[in-house]
Amino acid sequence: MPLDQDFYEEQDEEQDIDSDDGKEMTFLEHLEELRWHIIRAVGSIFVFAIIAFIFIQDIFDKVILAPKRPDFWTYRMMCKLADATGYDDLCVKELNFQLQALGMADPFTMALTSSLIIGLSFAFPYAFWELWRFIKPGLRSVEKRAARGAVFYVSLLFLMGLLFGYFIVSPLAINFLANYQISPEIKNQFDITSYVGTLATLSLGCALVFQMPMVAFVLSKVGILTPAFMRTYRKHAWIVILVVAGIITPSPDIYSQVLVALPLAALYEVSILVSRSIERARLKEERALTTRD
Repeated sequence: MPLDQDFYEEQDEEQDIDSDDGKEMTFLEHLEELRWHIIRAVGSIFVFAIIAFIFIQDIFDKVILAPKRPDFWTYRMMCKLADATGYDDLCVKELNFQLQALGMADPFTMALTSSLIIGLSFAFPYAFWELWRFIKPGLRSVEKRAARGAVFYVSLLFLMGLLFGYFIVSPLAINFLANYQISPEIKNQFDITSYVGTLATLSLGCALVFQMPMVAFVLSKVGILTPAFMRTYRKHAWIVILVVAGIITPSPDIYSQVLVALPLAALYEVSILVSRSIERARLKEERALTTRD
């Protein structure tokens, strides 16, 4: 692969040429192109949202309301873990709360909101791909090679984070909040808006947190982040991770906190490896250019 500067400059000039008319695209033409990418991305979200709205009753019964039932997969696994460790408090046998809709329009509003959230979750890979198609032509050839597979990895991390939030973080939070009582005389009756908001916030929040390696990749590419910096502040990062795990899992038992903290710590370590690979590639390229000079 050629490494001389003239080659990259020629490639950069070719990327600014529109393949249809052979002319440079104007600022307004770039805006028009961006507009269509955004329209297609948003359109894909609405398509999945409409499909979700059609089947919203089954989705509510089998997906959204599933973490409020003791037979949910996560609770069954926690009971098995309780049997293996002898820590009976891990087993969730009942969830002491009821859901209710306080406003007349709440059921319909929640159906629309839930459909949009589901549409965003399913359309995210395509929506990101559309935005990436707009950004990619503006990158240099070396940057394109470095960012190869970006759509796949971003989508994979988003899906992993979404599943982690839905199956791990949300059930732990719901279990604690549902069984916490100030007084036996006060019954836990939660608004459906609060329940759906908690489930969506935790699930989508984890999906975003799982983008940590990709954030490390971008910051390392622009020279803001280095593996040495991340290794130096590793202990500080672990403390922050434990605090975050304690916040998103309000349950007082240490098992729940560790269960959430371990994947986050693993993501941090993966981010260090990503940053180190970027630094090695940069040093290798600099040595090659120096050798040619």
